[in-house]
Amino acid sequence: MGIPKACLFDLDGLLLDTEPLHARAWNEAASHFGCPLDAQRLMGLRGRRRLDCAAQVRDWIAESTGQDLASDDLLAIRQPIAERLLTNALPMRGAMELVQRCSELGIPMALATSSSCAAVAMKIAPHPWLNAIRIRVHGDDPELKRGKPEPDVFLLAAERLGLEAGLCWAFEDSPAGATAALRAGCRVYVVPPPHLEAVERQQLFPGVERFLNSLEDVQF
Repeated sequence: MGIPKACLFDLDGLLLDTEPLHARAWNEAASHFGCPLDAQRLMGLRGRRRLDCAAQVRDWIAESTGQDLASDDLLAIRQPIAERLLTNALPMRGAMELVQRCSELGIPMALATSSSCAAVAMKIAPHPWLNAIRIRVHGDDPELKRGKPEPDVFLLAAERLGLEAGLCWAFEDSPAGATAALRAGCRVYVVPPPHLEAVERQQLFPGVERFLNSLEDVQF
């Protein structure tokens, strides 16, 4: 695989096993308003910023039930559920080892996440190994103009490392995140959800050529 100039990591579903927990929280919140979410819709939320997800879920609720909710109404239900669940998230397979190996080899790292600064602090508190990733771009970063699937988060992460995005390897698990990394010009590696068939994987991740079973597959 060679040696990367830098590694840009997503957080949710890539380093920490939070995506099923996020999905559960969104589904329970939407169900509270009479609009349960199927697997396809939940996949569409994956990797996106909280307020972008809330806007999408509000649209689905409006289409299904006619209710015109404010984002605050939806998030008032969703956030306590998410916060209760996310503190129990475990590391994804190979994540700790890969971060440690980058540290040992002196490979610069940055976090490129849609999660807010406060949410990241909550999720990583039980995982001190993530403190090795000191450069971070959060979903509510004041310098971040657009969220995934736009490329801004990866471009900003690379800029803070002092590198062109095209020299960086980006690791993602979501369609929105993979699209963002491709648009930024990164070399993109995707760890897709394990239940996806090959055809589904290609449909969800157009343009991605490098798929991993887990981060354990990364060799350098």
